[in-house]
Amino acid sequence: MNTERNDAPPASNFIRNAIDEDNRSGKWGQRVETRFPPEPNGYLHIGHAKSICLNFGVARSYGGICHLRFDDTNPEKESVEYVDSIIDAVKWLGFEWKKDGNEHVYYASDYYDKLYEFAELLIQRGKAYVDSQSAEEMRVSRGSATEVGKPSPFRERSVEENLDLFRRMKAGEFKEGEHVLRAKIDMASPNFNMRDPVIYRIRFAHHYRTGDKWCVYPMYDYTHCISDALENITHSLCTLEFEDHRPLYDWILNELAEAGIFSRPLPQQIEFSRLNLTYAITSKRKLLQLVTEGHVDGWDDPRMPTIVGVRRRGFTPEAIQLFCERIGVTKVDSWIDMSVFEGALRDDLDDKAPRTAAVLDPVKLIIDNFPEGVTEECNAPVHPHHPEHGTRVFPISRELWIERDDYNETPPKGYFRLFPGNKVRLRYGYVIECTGADKDENGNVTAVHCNYFPDSKSGTEGANTYKVKGNIHWVSAAGACPAEVRIYDRLFKEPQPDAGGRDYLDALNPDSKRVVNAYLEPGARDALPEQRYQFERHGYFVADRLDSKPGKPVFNRIVSLRDSWGKPA
Repeated sequence: MNTERNDAPPASNFIRNAIDEDNRSGKWGQRVETRFPPEPNGYLHIGHAKSICLNFGVARSYGGICHLRFDDTNPEKESVEYVDSIIDAVKWLGFEWKKDGNEHVYYASDYYDKLYEFAELLIQRGKAYVDSQSAEEMRVSRGSATEVGKPSPFRERSVEENLDLFRRMKAGEFKEGEHVLRAKIDMASPNFNMRDPVIYRIRFAHHYRTGDKWCVYPMYDYTHCISDALENITHSLCTLEFEDHRPLYDWILNELAEAGIFSRPLPQQIEFSRLNLTYAITSKRKLLQLVTEGHVDGWDDPRMPTIVGVRRRGFTPEAIQLFCERIGVTKVDSWIDMSVFEGALRDDLDDKAPRTAAVLDPVKLIIDNFPEGVTEECNAPVHPHHPEHGTRVFPISRELWIERDDYNETPPKGYFRLFPGNKVRLRYGYVIECTGADKDENGNVTAVHCNYFPDSKSGTEGANTYKVKGNIHWVSAAGACPAEVRIYDRLFKEPQPDAGGRDYLDALNPDSKRVVNAYLEPGARDALPEQRYQFERHGYFVADRLDSKPGKPVFNRIVSLRDSWGKPA
């Protein structure tokens, strides 16, 4: 699948400006290498998609390469399942990590030996020490925003003692929490990240790649910058929450450069605003809660903001890339309305989705004067703006399915559809005149009756002699394709479900999923998984990638034809 967008040059932003300046100065010799470093502890979500599009997109546009690196330093929560899901997500979005025949996939766990070696080097240079305080004692001694930190009583241990303790930590001689290794920086720094941060801790946990080889694991801030340097990353692009971590990133690399490990220039960290999308949450912890407590049907539930979820919903990689282009890259955190995301999807699908008719809330329409047992053909364009796509052919017969709300016995003002005595056109078919309806004992309409005008068929000379205001969709009962259709909507009722610390579960939308038994044009019967259509009048739909089978389709509503949220009915 080629999802690269070439319709416009990349928009300028502060990141591209920084790269352009580096290229002008020859800092990296015109080389651009970025990285996307997810932790394999969950499924990627739409916020990650922005980072993927930025990191891979920037590298691609400069003729460089983006590394896919798994930050797997937390053994308790990581697994091959998540690794595989991340690989699939990045590929589906249209990106790859291959250049000149080399696959640029990396794992932080591949660097464990180097990371440990460098930690011993920092100890030898007096830049790291083993701290034996409890976690609570360390928390208190770090101080506060108005109070400087207090040095640990173990801060001045000798190099020999620190090396001995650290090696014994590695050998498994101590319990979890008994000791940690801290960088020796500045306990009075106004930046908490520089107040002797922990860079190694003891964890007796099985790692999905290294097994039980290690019982000491490096922290993210220590690992990340070294991984960048080992991979010769030029521009390390990350979200704004890491801005305060940049001094530590630079400190570690500078110390190792001074020790002769790395040569300059060193990788440069540049921060950008993360994606905050309304009517969604992107906290991995909260997404996990939605799954484990059964509020959704799994990580790939089409209501979830996970990439597997939006894919199953029917979003396209091109729509996500278009969305990321539109929101741009800034230094200021802000909320992007869900309508912008959905708008990019509509713009992408409008030009490519073939049309078909669908009746989602069916009631029978009987054309009393249509010959019994006769079926005629009607024609309609596959796509109204692309005549080169041809026409679709479907039958019309005496009994049809129409939408229940297309009949109203006592219509309100401005209602132009079916009611006794009114004429409408069956879209792509005949003009009909409503004569009444059958009802059950409870007054519910069970069938609508009408007569048709044989000389009024669309596309014939007589069609223009009939002037009607109403035009309704229909599907012939003879040969109609029955299908399960899942009407999905936004998962939350509130734009910011967890704002102010409230319980986001209280904002769940009880109408976010509705399943109906619908009737479609016969041509939809053979829809392939992930084949998208515009159901005329109703919106865009996709054949579910897992549950839909040829001959027995299951469709998910991707998005309605227009945004109706926050607008009066």
